[in-house]
Amino acid sequence: MADAGENRVFGKRATQHVLVLASGDKVRHMVIRPWMTGLVAGTIGLFALGYLGATAYLVMRDDLIGATMARQARIQHDYEDRISSLRAQLDRVTSRQLLDQQLVEQKVEKLLRQQTALFSRNGKLGSLLERAEEAGVSAAPASQGKETAADAIDRQAGLTTSSIAPPTSALAYAGNGENMADRADRIFSKVTLSLKGIESEQLKTIEGLTAGASKTADTMTQIMRRTGVDVSDRRGEAQTLETPGLRTGDMKGGEVKGGIGGPFVEPMKFDRFNASLDELDSALSRLETVRETALALPYGNPAPGQGITSRFGNRPDPFLGRLAFHGGIDFQAETGLPVKATGAGKVITAGPAAGYGNLVEIDHGQGITTRFGHLSRILVHEGQTIATGQTIGRAGATGRATGPHVHYEVRRNGEAVNPIHFLNAGLKLTTYMN
Repeated sequence: MADAGENRVFGKRATQHVLVLASGDKVRHMVIRPWMTGLVAGTIGLFALGYLGATAYLVMRDDLIGATMARQARIQHDYEDRISSLRAQLDRVTSRQLLDQQLVEQKVEKLLRQQTALFSRNGKLGSLLERAEEAGVSAAPASQGKETAADAIDRQAGLTTSSIAPPTSALAYAGNGENMADRADRIFSKVTLSLKGIESEQLKTIEGLTAGASKTADTMTQIMRRTGVDVSDRRGEAQTLETPGLRTGDMKGGEVKGGIGGPFVEPMKFDRFNASLDELDSALSRLETVRETALALPYGNPAPGQGITSRFGNRPDPFLGRLAFHGGIDFQAETGLPVKATGAGKVITAGPAAGYGNLVEIDHGQGITTRFGHLSRILVHEGQTIATGQTIGRAGATGRATGPHVHYEVRRNGEAVNPIHFLNAGLKLTTYMN
């Protein structure tokens, strides 16, 4: 019993630390053992010791921090360089696009100027084409597949700003293998070639019309010259220009005698199209002049469809029987047959005349007159202006005549010439008068 009492006295238990964990209705008890306390304290001590050791190491080795900061600086610098490079590349692309856009705009402006020039030519060319058509002049037939000037004008009407602008907007969608400038060059080259083709066809047509008008005028002039009529040559040929007061002979060895001078002015630019238009205008004007002259001169027939009963020259006189000169030709005609003026002019005689009976004489200019004798009736009066083919009287047998007929004379400066030359020339000129 004594031992039991000692145990209770000397066997006193140490105080235990209990950790109570309550969660709702549940309560848990955890006894904190000494070894747990030692373990936590040791862990904290190791962590503190490691932290102090790392801090001391970093403090002792500050070059590591510098290296880290330098690396970060390099990374930042490389990043900024990359951004600058991309920005520069973007600027180059933007600048190239702006340059390409300016190039496209310049080419569009050039095409529009060409188009405007073609449109401005249409008015000049259209009026000349109308004159050529009225004159019956046609250009040499073009080969199949070629475009005539009229077709070119119609096609020019379809070349508007909207037809040129769409290719420009489409340039932004050029493929990877073709940039905007290359695509612009290709598209505008096609349009430029098309416009040049139109201009070339226009020039060919103008040159053909000029050649046709000149050829017709030359042929008519040659026919009229055979009758003694000299038509003024009004062809627009190039002439040598001389400075007023300066003769060609004054220039020897490239030196000019006498003083010359003046402000320097750039030479005038040669415009082939306008020069061609001027040549065509001159050729048509010359042709019109030749035709007007042919219409005014006596190249017609006073009694169309009637046969000739007596020719020009010496013949036996029908009343005396001896040789006499016949100053005209006689056409078979019944009394009352209309007698036509063979050319335009002005009546200078309309009445009875010795030997001619009732006579009408017309002045055609250039010293040429025509006489119509033995008329049964006169339908014009002195001073009256007569047109070619106008009826001036009726056939008859007045005056010194054996029967009804038309006596027709052509006189140059008062002297009788053979009317048959004018009649033959008139037959040839008829082809070029219509």
